[in-house]
Amino acid sequence: MKNTEKQTTFERPWGSYTVIDEGEGYLVKTITVKPNQKLSVQRHNHRDEHWIVLEGTAKIIKGDKELTLKTGEAIDIAVKEIHSLQNPYKNNLKILEVQKGDLIDENDIERLSDIYGRK
Repeated sequence: MKNTEKQTTFERPWGSYTVIDEGEGYLVKTITVKPNQKLSVQRHNHRDEHWIVLEGTAKIIKGDKELTLKTGEAIDIAVKEIHSLQNPYKNNLKILEVQKGDLIDENDIERLSDIYGRK
C-alpha cells in the first residue's frame, strides 16, 4: 500500500482499525476501541509494536503490569511480550500503532484470552 492508495478499515467486535501505510518490515494503523471493550490478551512472535494514544485513555496490560496512558503518551510492546489494549471508559479510544518486524501479518497473533471467543 502506498500513501496515495485508499485506506482500508476493518471492523472487529471491539471497534475497528485502519491501515494507513505499510512497507517492507513495517505497518502503520489507527485503532479505535469502543467504550467498555478490549482486545485479546495476546503476543506476537515476529513483530514489536509502538502505540501512541491519539484520543481518550488507554488501559494497557504489558507483561504483569497494568498501565494507564492518556492522549499523547506512548508505549513499546516487544516481540513475544504479553499485552492487551483496553478501553474501560465512556469515550472512544484511538491509538496509532506502528508494527515493525520480519513478518507483518494479522495472523501473527497468539491469543491467550479473548472475551469474544476467538482463538
